[in-house]
Amino acid sequence: MKHDIFFSISQTPDVNNITPSEQEMFENYFQQLRHADKLGFGVGWIAQAHLSTETQKQNSAPVVPHWQGEVGLCTDFPQLAMESFRQTSNIEIGSAVISILASGGPIAQAERIANTVQFLSMHGDQRKLYVGFSAGRFEFMARPYGIKPRNPWEQAGWKPLRGLIFLEASEIFLRLLNGETISSKDIRETKLSRNNFRSDEEWEMFIAEYRKANSAENIDEVKIPARYNFEEISIIPKQWNRRQLQLIAGTHDPVAQIFVNTISPVRVFNLSITSPEIIDQTHQRMRENYHPEGGEWLRSYMPRTSFVFINDEPGLTTEEQSQAAALEGKQALQAYWNALEGTIDPDKVAKAANNALIGNPAEIAEQIIERFHPADTIMAWFDFFNHDSDRVCRNMTAYMTKVVPMVEKMLEDVA
Repeated sequence: MKHDIFFSISQTPDVNNITPSEQEMFENYFQQLRHADKLGFGVGWIAQAHLSTETQKQNSAPVVPHWQGEVGLCTDFPQLAMESFRQTSNIEIGSAVISILASGGPIAQAERIANTVQFLSMHGDQRKLYVGFSAGRFEFMARPYGIKPRNPWEQAGWKPLRGLIFLEASEIFLRLLNGETISSKDIRETKLSRNNFRSDEEWEMFIAEYRKANSAENIDEVKIPARYNFEEISIIPKQWNRRQLQLIAGTHDPVAQIFVNTISPVRVFNLSITSPEIIDQTHQRMRENYHPEGGEWLRSYMPRTSFVFINDEPGLTTEEQSQAAALEGKQALQAYWNALEGTIDPDKVAKAANNALIGNPAEIAEQIIERFHPADTIMAWFDFFNHDSDRVCRNMTAYMTKVVPMVEKMLEDVA
């Protein structure tokens, strides 16, 4: 079993209603990163954000109207990644995840990533840059870059269309990183058909809007004009060590997972709250479709995010640690759902708690054995609604020095 760590750098009030300054947030991040490096975590995954979550509440259609503060402060992953490499010795750095629809789109993002890897190799560093990419969780981050409906029928079909725009952007992003010279004429066409919609009603609504502006009968599919129009281009740098780059798709869509692997070896993310059936189906799909240049698909290639609410504080009995961890987890999860939706949904809090790792070290070790496969990679999330950086570091220490050895011993005993 492998152990990575996730850094949210989320500048939002914690359970004590404390919101650090931007400088304090980054000081906390680097303290925790350096500590993770010493403890032996494999990859430090950094949450990427684009544009102010606080400001978007003023939009006509805010995505997260109740969120207080900023969902994340890392708006330039390449720069933060390079500084993170400079301040550490062993840990590798990953994005979880950049939106290739935002910040200039897939062409600009491809050049940034290639430059970052080139600079990394120039420092004589053999560590890898792990680039998780997606369409982005929050739509407002891509709207200023033109990723929004251009007409009434695109509006009617926007939900499936946005997924297809991600495929168009992914092909551009990956082929440029492969060193190809391409034009928009070389990129897959975007078409919407009944298969892209969840119901006949949604498809009929889309077709009705399309017919209002286009004289057509018996429509089986609609070709959507490309989002990205360009003549032949290639990125600079051209000569860089591609072996130091690992790509990961932040999507649950099986079509997207298969498509990106027709171009490059692209791994996938999955959350700990995903059902075991979906997890197993994803691994089977990747075994069958992982790009041959990536070699044989391994279960560890799909990191699984998990909240970790561990209490190993001195002066408490194991039972008191267990009770304190349960309270800490409940408070953090309540704060999260309240920020995300404006209400505290007890059912959602309970479901999230059932999938989080909560307790004293021994309890968390047992939970890991129960919920994870021995070959899994756990992406442990310690800073969730917690700005007490010293405490976060103590939690990380307890996890790596107590929980992980217990897990390894239990796995040896089973074997």
